[in-house]
Amino acid sequence: MRLPTIIRLKMSRRGFLRALVTMIPGTAVLKDLLIPDKVTAQAGQLGMPQPDELVDATLKRLFGSRGFQRGDDKIKVELPQIAEDGGSVAIGIDSSLPVSGAVALSSLYIISDKNRRPMLAKFSFTPECGRASVATSVRLATSTDVRVVAEMSDGTLYSVIRPVRVTISGCDLPPQS
Repeated sequence: MRLPTIIRLKMSRRGFLRALVTMIPGTAVLKDLLIPDKVTAQAGQLGMPQPDELVDATLKRLFGSRGFQRGDDKIKVELPQIAEDGGSVAIGIDSSLPVSGAVALSSLYIISDKNRRPMLAKFSFTPECGRASVATSVRLATSTDVRVVAEMSDGTLYSVIRPVRVTISGCDLPPQS
């Protein structure tokens, strides 16, 4: 039994780099030909955040044109009024909204108005969860409003907004103005 012969081409390092440099522009052209703009536009509509996305764009991307109802009586948000370090700000969320039944809480979102990527977290709930309660820490770029949005299975949205004053920025990138 004879093993296949591997053809070896001798190419210098410089020749390899020249070949690589000439192929790079071709890959961009192939990407444009193989992946039409329609597909990339759909990816943006399907929920992918854009770089340096503003909070209004985030809310539109996540919730469309649905309106928000006040949720102060349904959602309890524990968040410090003054955070000494924006790198780790503790937040606790406890909701009286049901997680089972015909109309149930499906997701909780934590959104910071002045972060480069406003959506900080999304938590999904099932009937097996028993109740909707979350404790975590988030990173805040600067003093901002933090929104907690509860999305119900019927599409209803409840929102609670809490201001937080940050004394030391938690992000090394400049915040949105």
